[in-house]
Amino acid sequence: MSRHSLIELEAVLAIVRCGSFRAAALELGMSTTAISNAVGKLERELDVRIFNRTTRSVSLTHAGRIFVAQIKPALEGIQEAMNTARSQQETPSGTLRINAFATAAREIMSPLVLGYLQRYPQVHIDIVTEGRLVDVVAAGFDLGVRSADLVPSDAIAIPLGQTRNIVVAASPGFFQNHPIPRVPQDLLALPCVRGRLPDGALLRWRFEKDGEKLQLDVEGPITLDEASLTRFAAANGVGVGYFMDSDVREDIAAGRLVRVLEDWTPPLAPLCLYYYNRRNSSAAFQAFVALARDVAAGRLTHP
Repeated sequence: MSRHSLIELEAVLAIVRCGSFRAAALELGMSTTAISNAVGKLERELDVRIFNRTTRSVSLTHAGRIFVAQIKPALEGIQEAMNTARSQQETPSGTLRINAFATAAREIMSPLVLGYLQRYPQVHIDIVTEGRLVDVVAAGFDLGVRSADLVPSDAIAIPLGQTRNIVVAASPGFFQNHPIPRVPQDLLALPCVRGRLPDGALLRWRFEKDGEKLQLDVEGPITLDEASLTRFAAANGVGVGYFMDSDVREDIAAGRLVRVLEDWTPPLAPLCLYYYNRRNSSAAFQAFVALARDVAAGRLTHP
């Protein structure tokens, strides 16, 4: 069957609905000759007559009745799918899949994700967090969230603008029994909560001041691979922890953790929402990108 058969099938159903070639042609915006040619082409391809035609009437043949009974539900399903697709271009709905590393996902929850869900309750957001870099298109994601320095060069990126810092901190009780470090090297004499990266390697703590950069392999009584566990261990006096500021901001404000070495932890590259060129993208996708631009411009700060 040719690639144009959908038009021919629609013509058959229109003739059945309208009772004549002329009326069906008016409904479909075609000429009577064009609709007659479409049906004739279909009959030749099927090698069966669908309609009995006279100058005064048109009716289905026995084979035509069976054929229409079989194609009508299928075409109605196709039309419903097309209408659903069109509606997603008008009202945000459906699912958006986002890939991010865990800290980035936590940082965009408010205001971006929560703000979006309040505005567009018909959209479902599926966030997958992982430490490794993935090809968001090949992996079936609509959007990715990474540090600006990790965004692929051929992607469209929206810097989200939040200031991001590394924080080195421990509990107040810990510093009652241990000296406060003044330079990063002092950490080598202190128990630390070590971190493990997604690839299994131990996290090296990075520092920078006045152009001087260094990395430390710290030691300590425990190694963890999840930020909330590291936060819990440090807050309970196990050792000094190395965090993203967004993960411990409330703990520092509440006095559960004490920050040190602030002059050795300069700002990091901002987070970026990124994606590839999306022609004919859904309304849900367009609305999320628009809201991200509002966040980046400081026009939205709370959900």
